[in-house]
Amino acid sequence: MSCGLLAGVGARRAVPLPAETNMTARHGRAARTAIIAYLQGKVRSFDLPLDLQGQPRFRLKVWEVLQRIPYGRVRSYGWVARKVGKPKAARAVGAACGANPVPLLVPCHRVIAGDGSLGGFSGGLGVKKRLLRLEGLTPT
Repeated sequence: MSCGLLAGVGARRAVPLPAETNMTARHGRAARTAIIAYLQGKVRSFDLPLDLQGQPRFRLKVWEVLQRIPYGRVRSYGWVARKVGKPKAARAVGAACGANPVPLLVPCHRVIAGDGSLGGFSGGLGVKKRLLRLEGLTPT
């Protein structure tokens, strides 16, 4: 299954949602509505149930930290690594961000490199820049 919701901000491809995400149709509609509201600047956070069962424990810890990064703020991969208790695991944090099955709901676009550069994003750097601009930031 895939979710084309990032197309509204210029994503090059639909973002795949793996089968283990197990979103019901009702939750899928709620997620779609919430994401559209976010892209329109009407909401700043999501209160949606996420079923991320079957994912490695490290990824789950990273994604939990990402969900606490406030709207309009960024943190470095190294900062996230320290928050999950693995201060030398900045690259592994990047890999966890890249494996994120629900971008926006788990806001990996708010994670940047330690030198202030954007790092990466599964939807492409152009989309990451647009999302950060939407949140009032000026990405470099």
